[in-house]
Order: sequence, then structure tokens, then C-alpha cells
Amino acid sequence: MIPVAVLTGFLGSGKTTLLAHLLRRPEFSRTAVLINEFGEIGLDHELVETSDDSFVELQTGCLCCKIRNDLAETLADMLRRRDRGALPQFDRVVVETSGLADPAPILQTLMTDLRIAGRLVLGGVVTTVDAVNGSDTLDREEISVKQVALA
Repeated sequence: MIPVAVLTGFLGSGKTTLLAHLLRRPEFSRTAVLINEFGEIGLDHELVETSDDSFVELQTGCLCCKIRNDLAETLADMLRRRDRGALPQFDRVVVETSGLADPAPILQTLMTDLRIAGRLVLGGVVTTVDAVNGSDTLDREEISVKQVALA
């Protein structure tokens, strides 16, 4: 089973910075990343190896994919393409949520959707919190409390 890590956190908390740092490390070279927009992880600063409509392969070996409407279908499509050799092999998946997203439905999808059951397993939830503004954000934004609670 392929582990899936969910990376969540409120707007400006450092999700993208953390992800970009991790993707530069050799041990993350066989990682598939699902993100809202390619530009959010700074792909302009990386050399793109190959690209198609929805997938971008970086020279580091990472595979990036934009999340479409249905997370489970995006993951199932990614697995199908990987199985037939249309995408490189990957050992883990990271799903970066939007800063305003409640990660609970993502976790539910990962644990219950039959299209991906038996192939993917929840590997963990990482929540970033802004060290300077985190306390204020947690006081003002209910979604940030949900994000932290699920980590």
C-alpha cells in the first residue's frame, strides 16, 4: 500500500514552503504530489522533465498533479497511469490542501472510497501553523482549529 500524507494549514502558514523544501531532498524523489495549482510550489524554479495536461514530472523525480473536482478519481487515475507505465513509479503521495480547506473530508475519502481502497493508506496528517500569527489565527478562524485538531 502506498502511504498518503495530507499537508494542511491555514493560509500563509508555510505549507508550500515546507513542501518545496521536502521535494528537493533525495528521499522524496519518488513522491507524487497533489496540489491545487502547479505555481503554488514554485515549479518555475525547478526544471520540468515532462508534462501533460494534468501531470508534471520534475527532474528531482517528483510527480506533481493538480487536484481536479474529485480527489478519489484523481488518485485512481494517477494509479492507473502509473500501473501502465504512463507515469513514473512513486512510493508515497502528498496531498497539499487549500489553506481554507477542512481536511476531514479528504481523510474520509482516503479511508473509505472504494476506487482507491487497498492501494492507498493514510500515512499521516501534517499541519503547519504560522509561528507569529498562529495564536490569533486559531482564535479567529474555526477552520484552522479543525486543521490542527486532525494532525
